[in-house]
Amino acid sequence: MEEGPQLTHLRPDGSAAMVDVSEKPVVRREAVAEGFIALRPATLAAIIEGTLPKGDVLAVARVAGIQAAKRTAELIPLCHQLPLTKVAVDFEPREDELGISATVRTDAKTGVEMEALTAVSVAALTVYDMCKAIDPEMAIGPVRLVAKTKG
Repeated sequence: MEEGPQLTHLRPDGSAAMVDVSEKPVVRREAVAEGFIALRPATLAAIIEGTLPKGDVLAVARVAGIQAAKRTAELIPLCHQLPLTKVAVDFEPREDELGISATVRTDAKTGVEMEALTAVSVAALTVYDMCKAIDPEMAIGPVRLVAKTKG
């Protein structure tokens, strides 16, 4: 049987472990993630016009995404706590969906992919929560990593 790549979150006995990054250098790292929420055109128009009863959906979703990125280590058990130097959450309205992107940066020993993915996911969930009364058929996804850099 051919051996695959070594999973770094597993000990030899198969139990979970946080990756030891103590020997890695501190470098600038950035990750960009994107996701989508499919919704009715009327819902998107209400979001853009700011006419929903719960308030400014994009402002609340942006803050929720930023907050989520900062708390990723509390949500994902094996993630390292990182000092984030940038979290930007942006939106791109389209005909029947809202595009969501997050850019996260740090100067650390490990990357910020999970923080970017978490920011997009929670921003999408926030849009869903604020709009579910008028559009219960919204659908979130896909959410994916678009880019990551280091150095």
